[in-house]
Amino acid sequence: MDGELIVPDNTGKPIFEDVMERFMSKKSDHFIQFCVFDIIYYNGEKVAGLSLKERKNLLLKLDISHKHIVTSQFIEGFGVQYFDLIKEQGLERIVLKRSDSFYQINKRSYDWLKVINYQYSDVVITGLRKDEFGLVLSSMDGMYLGIMEFMSHEDRIRLYKNKKVIETTDKLLRLNQSSAKLNIEN
Repeated sequence: MDGELIVPDNTGKPIFEDVMERFMSKKSDHFIQFCVFDIIYYNGEKVAGLSLKERKNLLLKLDISHKHIVTSQFIEGFGVQYFDLIKEQGLERIVLKRSDSFYQINKRSYDWLKVINYQYSDVVITGLRKDEFGLVLSSMDGMYLGIMEFMSHEDRIRLYKNKKVIETTDKLLRLNQSSAKLNIEN
């Protein structure tokens, strides 16, 4: 099966931060589930060459009833309305898949499109990880938010050009995530 591990809240909504905590700490007792998206083998036979619709029907036949396994929602049509519900719930993304698509192992396909619910906020860069690129981010009131590891090449160049200014002045380097552009503020 294809899927991912999640840590659900009390409504079943996956909480990404809790997943990260669960895997980074032996002391974490977060309840985990495997969320099944697709099936690749059925009764010992590879079914990746079947259409998505046929594979989803095989999943329905499986009677997966275990507290640690859930099956993702599969809805035909109504993609825009479904994505609006995802945004309303503050969920991360949906994947639009052609119902006649095959499962392509280790390949990207235009038959499957990830639609991400980007959420934006202004943050303060409070540190720079040296060993592996990463910006330590905090909220405007100083609360630690995490580490940002992805940035365009052009923005990294701008960051490093301004690094001495950032280190030697009391200016705040703000990252507006909606445009992923760096701005120095007095």
